Amino acid sequence: MLQLKNISKSYTTGTFTQTALDNISLSFRKNEFVAILGPSGSGKTTCLNLVGGLDQYDSGDLIINGASTKSFKDSDWDAYRNNSVGFIFQSYNLISHLSITDNVEMGMTLSGVSAQAKHQKAVEVLEKVGLKDHMHKKPGQLSGGQMQRVAIARALANDPDIILADEPTGALDTATSAQIMDLIKEIAKDKLVIMVTHNPELAEAYADRVVQFKDGKVISDSNPAVEVQTESNYRLKKTAMSYWTALNLSGRNISTKKWRTGLTAFASSIGIIGIALILSLSNGFDKQIKSYESGALSNFPVTISQMAANLDLAMQPGAHAQDRNNRTEFTKAAEIYPFDPTSNTILHNNTITPEYLSYLDKIDASLLDGVSYSRQVNLNILRSDGQTAVPVNTSDANFMSFPSKTASFSSTYLESYYDLLAGSFPAKPTDLVMVVDEYNRMNVTVLDALGLDYKAENIGFDQVLGKTFKLIYNDDYYVKSGDLFRINGNTSDLSNLYNSGNAVELKISGIIRKQEDSPMSTMSAGIAYSDVLAQDFISKAQSSEIVKAQEANDKMNVYSGKVFAGVPGFNFSPGGGFAMGPGGGMGSGALTDPMDATSKEDALAALGAVAIPASISLYPKDFDTKEAIVDYLDQWNVGKPTEQMIIYTDLAAMVTNLSSGIMNGITLVLVAFASISLVVSLIMIGIITYISVLERTKEIGVLRALGARKKDITRVFNAETTIIGTLSGLLGIGIAYLLTIPTNMIIKNATDLNNVAQLNPVHALFLIILSVGLTILGGFIPAKFAAKKDPVVALRSE
Repeated sequence: MLQLKNISKSYTTGTFTQTALDNISLSFRKNEFVAILGPSGSGKTTCLNLVGGLDQYDSGDLIINGASTKSFKDSDWDAYRNNSVGFIFQSYNLISHLSITDNVEMGMTLSGVSAQAKHQKAVEVLEKVGLKDHMHKKPGQLSGGQMQRVAIARALANDPDIILADEPTGALDTATSAQIMDLIKEIAKDKLVIMVTHNPELAEAYADRVVQFKDGKVISDSNPAVEVQTESNYRLKKTAMSYWTALNLSGRNISTKKWRTGLTAFASSIGIIGIALILSLSNGFDKQIKSYESGALSNFPVTISQMAANLDLAMQPGAHAQDRNNRTEFTKAAEIYPFDPTSNTILHNNTITPEYLSYLDKIDASLLDGVSYSRQVNLNILRSDGQTAVPVNTSDANFMSFPSKTASFSSTYLESYYDLLAGSFPAKPTDLVMVVDEYNRMNVTVLDALGLDYKAENIGFDQVLGKTFKLIYNDDYYVKSGDLFRINGNTSDLSNLYNSGNAVELKISGIIRKQEDSPMSTMSAGIAYSDVLAQDFISKAQSSEIVKAQEANDKMNVYSGKVFAGVPGFNFSPGGGFAMGPGGGMGSGALTDPMDATSKEDALAALGAVAIPASISLYPKDFDTKEAIVDYLDQWNVGKPTEQMIIYTDLAAMVTNLSSGIMNGITLVLVAFASISLVVSLIMIGIITYISVLERTKEIGVLRALGARKKDITRVFNAETTIIGTLSGLLGIGIAYLLTIPTNMIIKNATDLNNVAQLNPVHALFLIILSVGLTILGGFIPAKFAAKKDPVVALRSE
């Protein structure tokens, strides 16, 4: 069954080599009680360790059931110890933090025996050694003889073929020794029992066979076995320790050191507490900022203009430090680089087409508070003091269109974001409103253009409400004079036009001011009118005589008589034009006066013949609907080349991203500082785990003797650090959560902000996982060190 063939083993310490076994050969029967005698240093314990697979021979061969072990790997030796060998040690080598039942079950646990089966077997063997009534005790509650009985029960539990006993009675009194030897003698009836002892009387009294060792050699054998060659049929069942077993083993060990574990977990949690508080404050302040922004910026429009910045490129890291050719600022190169600013891809030309306007008209109206169009058109508006009528300079008067929800301008925008100070909100396309600033102020230029007494200290609302103006269409406003056109009448008094039946009366119906809780206004102080009025004017302007004449003339301004810029060899400049034009604007920037237009396109725009707006502003109901709006706008660009895309400007998103970026930057810096304590915790966990390895060295030896693999030992200590890391994470999150209460009280008293520190559950879970990960990392090296311990040396430790 078991054969040692020419086995040699030596140990080297420095330059000194000692031979423990010198070419010994022994054969053992399937069931017999063999006692190995010899003085200290004779090699008997080394032989026992080689037979048990705790140590490996230098040369020769150990044959088990006809199978050679020369090619055995570490995992094979682990399985051999678990399947075929049971150890009985002089110092018992029980795991102190486990019950005696758990100690007995450990070998079966490594074999993968089911919980019910291994418990039944443990009860059976404990009853066999007379300890059925002590099953739930721990080793420290038993006498020496009882602990040795537990060791015997553990050796028998996995039903091994070989029982190896190393001085099993060395620590017992005579009476107890006799009881233990009787028990071992009984076991030897069914198994091979090899016992190492210094006591020849004990060997002669109980053993079937006595083998004498001296100086690493066998000098006598009272009953040698005949060497029999058998066909190898030996199969090993691999061992494995589940992670749950490792957790259970480490958990019980940790429970015996509650204070140390608690202090370690608390010290390790300090970094988690710091980071959790920082993330809580960051999360809370971010919510406060977003809440403020959603209120402050919710009425900020998404704007589509004819020229837009491509923020995807402009906001790239280094966009301000490098140009498109990767040239850096303030270069020392002695070269000049030609640059065409019109080729800058950061600026994008939007081609707004009727198809795109139709696409915008189909947007879900429930998402919008209003839509505003900025058009390049000069409205021909007159004002009268009852005696004379003169043109209103709409640019000076800051005429602008207010946002309207639909074509009928049933707008909720004005009602939602502006207070009505006097009169009523616009109800008809011909209703105008005066917009004043927060102090009810109005620029004197606007007042002067409207014909109001701008030198007065104050102007009553009644002087403004109901004030009327007249809109004159192009065919009435301009008349042909020779080859050019002029204003129909004397510009110092256009009462003939003012009082004509074709003039459209406009009236200021109300005075409005932005609401107090709205920090910003999208309309400046001036006069606001509906886009319906502008579209009506444009529609009639496109069919007017002056516009038709201008469309047919590519070289000259038909109103001023000036040659357009870029037209060669044409210098006609008749004097029939008028120096005074009607002015105008939409309040969105300077517009070209018909008199000053230097291109055909400018002239047509100034005469109100351009239907395509210069820009469109979409006013979302809130931040949530804004996301739906920009998604809708993005769908237009799907599949289109860059030059055909329509790029919009989302100012609210720009401000939000900027503030979020600043907040994230501050958070990262603070977290980086707090993370220093995590590094300290990492080192501390490594030290604590190393101490635990030293404390549990004998336990490591016992587990290896029972068949635990190196990776199982690593798993045991990884499980221990997992438990500590989990406790640390939970403790850190719990303390951080409690600290948010006084933190919020302090912030409330200092800033009047409520509930700022808010720990995000996702952050909490992440920090617990981080804590576990860091403690496992900290204990990784000590765990590997534990796995590499020599089981023989580990079993000798105290």
